[in-house]
Amino acid sequence: MEDNQVLSHIKNLTVTEEELYGKENLTDEDIKQLHKIQLDLEQCWDFLRQRRALRNAGDNPDDAEIRDAETIKNYKR
Repeated sequence: MEDNQVLSHIKNLTVTEEELYGKENLTDEDIKQLHKIQLDLEQCWDFLRQRRALRNAGDNPDDAEIRDAETIKNYKR
């Protein structure tokens, strides 16, 4: 996945996140969706950072991998 594709996905996730936050009353399903979006955003940003770091180091950015949700959750702590 190219950087522009990752950024486009981040933009779409952010739009959905903002729509949900704009609701007056969030349902339990809305809250679950928000948590999933936030995790997806963390994974995308992490992936993008990996790609940029590899590129800056003179390596192939396509070697970056999307880390699983558990890794991202632990990484944030």
